[in-house]
Amino acid sequence: MTSSHVDGGVRADVRGRLPASPLSGDDARWLGWPLLVGLAVVAIYLGTNDYPAYGAGLYVETADAIRANGYALPATVPHYGPEGVPFAYPPLMFYVLAVLRDAGAGAFGTSLYLPPLFTVAALVPTYLLGRDVVGDRRAGTAAALLLVLNPQVLEWHISAGGLVRAPAFVFALWGSYAALRIFRDGAREWVLPGLAAVTLVAHTHPTYTIFTVATYLLFWVGYDRSPTGFVRGAVVGFGALALALPWLATVVSHHGVAVFSGAGHARRSVRRRLPAPRVGADRRRRADGRRRRPAGDAPPGAWRWTAAVWLLFAQPRFAYAVGAIAMVAAVVELGERGVTDRVVALVDRARGRPTPETPDRPDGGREADRETALGHVSEVVRPETVVAALVVLSLVGLGGVGYEFAGADGTTPEFVDDDDTAAMAWAADETEPDATFVVFGDAAEWFPVYADRTILVSPWGAEWRGPDTYGAHLDAFVNGSECANRSCAEAAMATVDADPDYVYLPQGAYTVRGDYERANGTLAASFGEHPRYERAFENDGVVVFRRLGA
Repeated sequence: MTSSHVDGGVRADVRGRLPASPLSGDDARWLGWPLLVGLAVVAIYLGTNDYPAYGAGLYVETADAIRANGYALPATVPHYGPEGVPFAYPPLMFYVLAVLRDAGAGAFGTSLYLPPLFTVAALVPTYLLGRDVVGDRRAGTAAALLLVLNPQVLEWHISAGGLVRAPAFVFALWGSYAALRIFRDGAREWVLPGLAAVTLVAHTHPTYTIFTVATYLLFWVGYDRSPTGFVRGAVVGFGALALALPWLATVVSHHGVAVFSGAGHARRSVRRRLPAPRVGADRRRRADGRRRRPAGDAPPGAWRWTAAVWLLFAQPRFAYAVGAIAMVAAVVELGERGVTDRVVALVDRARGRPTPETPDRPDGGREADRETALGHVSEVVRPETVVAALVVLSLVGLGGVGYEFAGADGTTPEFVDDDDTAAMAWAADETEPDATFVVFGDAAEWFPVYADRTILVSPWGAEWRGPDTYGAHLDAFVNGSECANRSCAEAAMATVDADPDYVYLPQGAYTVRGDYERANGTLAASFGEHPRYERAFENDGVVVFRRLGA
């Protein structure tokens, strides 16, 4: 491969092929930059969160169920709902978490520190995608910065839920990069890495698996559409499916196939149709004789990839991730076109050639001038300007992330505090092992892990029991958590036939599904005034009532 370097720009000759190894020493500073910014984002997150943002209690409880079952797949995960949760999740990260738990890792500590590490790791494939789609190392830096400084992407991956989502994100991006190399570059040596990446994501998270599969289909249609490309894609897809069969067979033996369709209907995170991208005419040939696109001019195009992901997924984090690459590609493309068109127009006028408004010369002189001008675009844009723009992006982005993380309505709300952990410790020590609770407020997700007690209102994992169960428990939890009096809370509990031994109520500030609320004391007062309940525990942030009977 021939290449020209302009202060680190890769500007690969599009007629050649990229090397098998995705990284070289020339990438060090351009990749190191977003990695350092990513570590700064992690430092801001850890500096503004004493406890992990959001919740991962069900994840930890699932890992503990694996440990309790001798590392065999359990049929159910206890304590979340009266019947527990069917174990139908892709198991990889739960086994990793189980090993960490056996090694002494705490639930909060693991949920606080592990997701940020994977979030930073995701910047490596993001950089490679940006670099190779556009054909410039600086573009890879910009794409990675846009990703790691996006609060909407961060809140899904750096938070506690990132215990599963963040590694799935890493695997999905590596799988997407492998797809780019397989279908655009015809690089058969990337089939096995692609198979490994898709297998890992399939064993980690179902939604990220669908994202990866959709990317493979889109890239095959957009870049290749040859029988050879189809076979290579099939090796990746069916190979990953074959490797997932032992887990799938175990789940089906426990719960039947309906457990998967029920979860899909409950979440409804995927829309029902994948738009077929239109593919423009190819203008170049691959070295092996097949038609190919130059880097940075990719069918389906980065924007088509973004549009397809946006249509497929209700969660915007996928579109934001792909859109970071698309945005950089668009800026580079527009900049190059603007500069080259102006250069060619000036040359035409100076040489008396036809202008762009008149027919081109039959000898193709303008196209030759355009190619020459394109080769000098990087010389027109001074390296100092690009570096300054990236510095500004980094500093402004870090300031925005700090504001989002530290704000009262920030993107990383903590579901628990010291008062919650004290209440959970009391429940573990002072109540019967078979005692049941209804916990209002988001601390509920962490409660079974630390109290080792069952909660009767639980949307977490209820999707595996179907949309009716999930919807009923979600409504009961949200409505009950926002109640101002006992009769309202009891009505919410009754919708899922919850008849608890204890009711756990937040006091002061708390969150419901990540949204901040503030208890004004009327709910606790109404429970305290009723003869059926007695106050069993109280501190500044929590009050727990024991239910005395009918």
